[in-house]
Amino acid sequence: MSERDEEARLIQRAKSDAQAFGHLYERYVKRIYSYVYYRTGNGGDAEDLTARVFQRAIMHLPSYREKGLPFSAWLYRIAHNLVANWHRDQARRQVVPLDDYITYSLPGEAPELVAAGAEERRGLLAAVGRLPADRQTLIILKFVDCMSNAEIGQVMGRSEGAIKGLYHRTLLALRAELARSETSANGRRPEAGRVPQIHNGSD
Repeated sequence: MSERDEEARLIQRAKSDAQAFGHLYERYVKRIYSYVYYRTGNGGDAEDLTARVFQRAIMHLPSYREKGLPFSAWLYRIAHNLVANWHRDQARRQVVPLDDYITYSLPGEAPELVAAGAEERRGLLAAVGRLPADRQTLIILKFVDCMSNAEIGQVMGRSEGAIKGLYHRTLLALRAELARSETSANGRRPEAGRVPQIHNGSD
């Protein structure tokens, strides 16, 4: 039995079995909390919102239908909506540094986000932190949680094609920001090979 089939059976059981839902909770709670913590920058709010994610999940689980995407995409979609509502209710937008998020996150760092040296890596993370919220979300889901464009589209409520376009524009913006930062730091144009490389994903 494949991992997807095993999870599908677990989800079906969880619709009427609290213990089965507990297994789903244990499987995903750290990843959801990490995402919410980065987007809110507040541990207390992140804990509260993460609890609400799973409260909504268990409430709506009977109507959940598998559509070719992993269960985690559905949970991230709930989290994404709750965080968006949280930001609308706040008079501020506080975000923790991306390197804090990556250090905390359960999955390992994606090779695309590892620069040649510590200084270059810090520059890359700082550049990501200056992106608009939706592009930061895309980078997190793409490189930290290793989601496909289709899965990210499910989370962000956009088509797969729209995510591909946003991803391409985000990479161009990052490269330009890194080049500007290098120029500002050195007082000259960056030398070839000095700007950390951001690689395009395959999907």
